[in-house]
Amino acid sequence: MRKVSLVLLGAVLGASAAGMALQPRAFFGSAAEAAGNADTYRQLNLFGDVFERVRSDYVEKPDDAKLIESAVNGMLSGLDPHSSFMDAKAFKDMQTQTSGEFGGLGIEVQMFENQIRVEGAIDDTPAARAGVRAKDIITELDGKSIQGLSLNQAVEKMRGPVNTPIELTVQREGATEPVKIKIVRDVIRIRSVKFNVEGDDIGYIRVSQFNQQTFEGLKKSLEDFDQKIAKDKLKGYVLDLRNNPGGLLDQAIAVSDAFLERGEIVSTRGRNPDESQRFNARSGDLAKGKPIIVLVNGGSASASEIVAGALQDHRRATVLGTRSFGKGSVQTIIPLGGNGAIRLTTARYYTPSGKSIQAKGIVPDIESVQEIPEDVKGKDETKGEAGLKGHLKNGDDEASGSSAYVPADKKDDKQLNYALDLLRGIQSNANFPPAAKSSSAN
Repeated sequence: MRKVSLVLLGAVLGASAAGMALQPRAFFGSAAEAAGNADTYRQLNLFGDVFERVRSDYVEKPDDAKLIESAVNGMLSGLDPHSSFMDAKAFKDMQTQTSGEFGGLGIEVQMFENQIRVEGAIDDTPAARAGVRAKDIITELDGKSIQGLSLNQAVEKMRGPVNTPIELTVQREGATEPVKIKIVRDVIRIRSVKFNVEGDDIGYIRVSQFNQQTFEGLKKSLEDFDQKIAKDKLKGYVLDLRNNPGGLLDQAIAVSDAFLERGEIVSTRGRNPDESQRFNARSGDLAKGKPIIVLVNGGSASASEIVAGALQDHRRATVLGTRSFGKGSVQTIIPLGGNGAIRLTTARYYTPSGKSIQAKGIVPDIESVQEIPEDVKGKDETKGEAGLKGHLKNGDDEASGSSAYVPADKKDDKQLNYALDLLRGIQSNANFPPAAKSSSAN
């Protein structure tokens, strides 16, 4: 099966699929159809004429490669907001993001008062073993100042081939002199799943994206809860998908499958009927039937909407929060040799009950709106898919997106605390627990 992506990230096609994508028939159909399409070739001649005129007459000598890249990107971006061209570097970055692995140090960093500050060192990574601490301010890399670098530029310099050394110079709280730390890069796995026990009776699972490590991270979280929460105390689970932009389709299917005993998880439908696919759950609920509340907001998109939609349609979980982003399309990544790749929208996806959430989003069973601080108001709303120029249309009742604000401090997180109260029986709602599964969710 081709590996596909559901957000602005992507997945890499297998070598055979990539080869087919490079053949002319992948774009024109049969050779006979292409030869007979005179209008198409006239338009291609028009492109050639414009290209040559720009090369010969533009006020400054243009770069041919950039001209062609711009033309290709213009063609793709004119289709919908999620189709685009990636140059070789962008393609490599996308592969790193979706694989969930890269050569690096194992630290999480943020920009803080125009400085690169360490938020934490990931357990059992080179940075953790070398003694990098939270709140360390990185000032130099290999003896060179990083002042003026953006966060992405600094991260790019810290990443590199496995087994290569780098020296960090940091300012540390309580230290009178800069601290120099020598580290050897190793394979780092991006943690898309973080989890903890809330109180002593609820398992909280935060999924930030769907990369190749996500399902394994989910399994690890459930195994950890089995060890830390007594069976007679476990009230249930909170699956937090807020501000999760999506990722890999196969991982969204695997996460949904983890909580379902049977039935359809999602279906995808392309332009041609024979391209439709259905994905079904296999027997075995890893949560053993315990109640689940799924948190969503305006930043929950694509793969996260697949999970929320599947668990909602099967009445396996209650969805709480605000309307999700509404990205209901599938992107296929087609490599172009050593020249990057194209990200092309190839299908729409549908929840088990047959609903398309394209430009509509997942409507929560229980709406819960965060209290927005004054300094954030007006900046917290996502346009949603329905607000994107050129999006795929889905009827006249389009509406998607909502606030994407999540408080940094859990005590201020109204949605999470409501979910915890519902699981503990402190508060009640007619939609929790969910009613019996409807017959439409097969």
